Amino acid sequence: MKSIRIHEHGGIDVLQWEDISTPVPGPRQVLINIKAGALNHLDLWVRNGIPGVPLPIILGSDGSGIVTDKGEEVTGFKSGDEVMVQPLVFCGECQQCIRGQENLCATMGILGESCDGTFAEKIILPENQLVQKPDFLSFEEAAAFPLVAQTAYQMLVKKARIKPDDWVLIWGASSGVGSIAVQIAKAKGARVIAVSSSDKKLDKVKALGADITVDRTNQEVLKIVKKTTDGRGADIVFEHVGQATWTISMRSLARGGRLVTCGATTGPKADLNLTHLFFKQQSVLGSTMGSQAALKEAMDLLRQKKIKPVVDRVFPMAEVKYAHEYLESEGQFGKVILRHE
Repeated sequence: MKSIRIHEHGGIDVLQWEDISTPVPGPRQVLINIKAGALNHLDLWVRNGIPGVPLPIILGSDGSGIVTDKGEEVTGFKSGDEVMVQPLVFCGECQQCIRGQENLCATMGILGESCDGTFAEKIILPENQLVQKPDFLSFEEAAAFPLVAQTAYQMLVKKARIKPDDWVLIWGASSGVGSIAVQIAKAKGARVIAVSSSDKKLDKVKALGADITVDRTNQEVLKIVKKTTDGRGADIVFEHVGQATWTISMRSLARGGRLVTCGATTGPKADLNLTHLFFKQQSVLGSTMGSQAALKEAMDLLRQKKIKPVVDRVFPMAEVKYAHEYLESEGQFGKVILRHE
């Protein structure tokens, strides 16, 4: 079978669409014929070089497809089932996993980073990493949902404890995780100030429910946040940009506000004024991926059609190099998909 693998870190030339052996499922494992996979910035970081990534490795954290075989002791799926991949890898046995905090598992990993991922014709996964695909979703839409929804739901609901009428500042609202965060915040009754980089993107963000949109290229984010909230600031700041936006994020935060971050795309270094932090009784929260409960609850919102995956562009899986180039151009709105015929 074919897969997208890298044998070394580097530019797009290290991406190989190559033959590997077809896997055979063991006990409690399911074989899936992958129909679509979604790119994440994680794929770019793994390709460029994250310490500790095992090489060679099949890229891809998100995916959807059809069950074609299963091992012994599999009870939740049968051949022909259409499924979505839950990207989090965890032991299932430690105290964190038993408590439903799989994202805190000491062995926690992510498909396509700590082990082989979804960008292949077929993949074997434990059945606890699969969920049934709703009939109303295409395979492309289904692949676009799990990682960003699980991540954003964990950040806003499980970590920041979002409440109705909270003001939520969302950076990178046109990204995969940003576009779903806007929808989750609105589904929970919050008010959203969404930041992106063009009128075209902001029009689409507005259509997802954002109350206020800000073009970071020619508008002052902090000034608009303060004006919108009558000088109080945002109750929640949804951060995944990092160094370039951190100072504005902290200055935008209200007394008692919660900043929650899952990434540092522009760099990991950030200044933090501890006096302001404790005097204003603010919280800075780190979040990686999300628990199975976070994905389940996000799936409930999906089935109620309160949120939806956002697909920007679809590439054939064999054209992964062009897909990486496109994602790196930062021109997308929502998710970039790889489709396997």
